Amino acid sequence: MRYRTLGGLRVSAIGLGAMPLSVEGRPDESRALATVHAALDAGVTLLDTADSYHLPGEDPGHNERLVARALAAHGGPVDDVLVATKGGRGRPAGADWTVNGDPRHLKAAAEASLRRLGVEAIGLYQLHKPDPAVPFAESAGALRDLLDEGKIRLAGVSNTDAEQIGLAREILGDRLVSVQNRYSPAVRDSERELRLCARLGLAFLPWSPLGGISRSSLDGPSRLEGASRFGAFHEIARARGVSPQRVCLAWMLSRSPTVIPIPGASRPKTARDSAGAAELVLDADELKRLDSSAEGVPANG
Repeated sequence: MRYRTLGGLRVSAIGLGAMPLSVEGRPDESRALATVHAALDAGVTLLDTADSYHLPGEDPGHNERLVARALAAHGGPVDDVLVATKGGRGRPAGADWTVNGDPRHLKAAAEASLRRLGVEAIGLYQLHKPDPAVPFAESAGALRDLLDEGKIRLAGVSNTDAEQIGLAREILGDRLVSVQNRYSPAVRDSERELRLCARLGLAFLPWSPLGGISRSSLDGPSRLEGASRFGAFHEIARARGVSPQRVCLAWMLSRSPTVIPIPGASRPKTARDSAGAAELVLDADELKRLDSSAEGVPANG
């Protein structure tokens, strides 16, 4: 496993997005715990969760409790594992995802996450999404208060644009350590934010990083899809004898030294395959081909 820096901490270059373990289509608890353990055994030391990762209207905080149980049940050392959670979104029954950036809600949500995770302070607490009904500075101010109170150790923001990142930086200073935005070969409209994070030294945590790369069997050679827009990922995967998902994550690591992808997984095999991307070093020709494959996707900035 290679490592990168997040808020002065050494974390694995590939994290684990735990969301698939608690939402629709989630596995049973035995497989869910085995998936987290497989990631940990492969060297992953960054686990990403949120209080809203649960079935609509059912069991809020399910994913946080699951992550806490997985860590408690793991036979190896977990002191170096950074658990990153988020607050500010909800999943009520019969409705779409909601957003609530009110400082009072965020502080109460952080308190609840503390209890579910069973820790004295949350390692990394992130504003899940800006609330258009609440001034962004007020939501970021709640993170500052939680930092000052010692309830969270590091702060991050998610689903934010460059201007919001700049404002969060003004309010939180160097205690703002990460930005979590959607970014993948198929969705590159956070290119500007990725570059800003590189300049500021902020970790950029792409969520849904495998967008555009269709699933292939991890048991054998990847299916060649040269006719697709992202065929280069499959072609290089076939030549390397690895999955196109692993090639995608290795390409993503090449985008910036502050990028730390957090691919989701619901099976131990998938978690291990993603973690293996940290050891896959692509050569200059391969990176050029992959860059060209993704060039046709609009990117902002």
